[in-house]
Amino acid sequence: MTTAARPITILAVDDHPLFREGIAALVSNQSDMQLVAEASNGRDAVEKVRTLRPAVVLLDLKMPEMSGLDALAAIRREAPSCKVIVLTTYSGDVLAQRALQGGAHAYLLKGRVRKDLLDTIRAVYAGAKRVDPEVAADIAVHLGETDLSQREIEVLRLVADGKSNKAIAAQLSITEETAKGHLKSIFAKLGTNDRTHAVTLALQRGVLDLATRPGG
Repeated sequence: MTTAARPITILAVDDHPLFREGIAALVSNQSDMQLVAEASNGRDAVEKVRTLRPAVVLLDLKMPEMSGLDALAAIRREAPSCKVIVLTTYSGDVLAQRALQGGAHAYLLKGRVRKDLLDTIRAVYAGAKRVDPEVAADIAVHLGETDLSQREIEVLRLVADGKSNKAIAAQLSITEETAKGHLKSIFAKLGTNDRTHAVTLALQRGVLDLATRPGG
């Protein structure tokens, strides 16, 4: 007499109820998987990982209370053996690398969930790592490029807020010439000569924080 294998226990974390419902519907038809709980924010996700110890966490990046990256770090500390699959609309190479370096076992775009999620769960549970092909291609394109420094990110964030060079200099307690120098370096690293385009590229790639952006 053989004992049936225990199902893969899953926690779905996303602030959009309809998306969680879609995941629940996908998982419900799988004999080797069980959705044990849902969470709508990062803080609740960490608490449910602490109490339920799911084998796999499906984690959104843009959520209230605690960002996905912060929740990822907390989950990895709380339950190192837990496998985390990031599900997001953001294909940015920098953001993806932060998530993977932070301990995510897979990075999957939400547009591929219906097609690829179940296979990704099984692969990650078995010890593999998966990166969405579109994201992997983007990472390869920018491989070897010099990252923006923390100061340059601060400058670019102020540019995104509409600040002038003079205002940036005043806020960061630097000279206006130094602010211009930072911008010149930012433009060179991002491959643009335009402030608006630099911000757009930084948001797309995940260089800038996503906290004020809608979506997931």
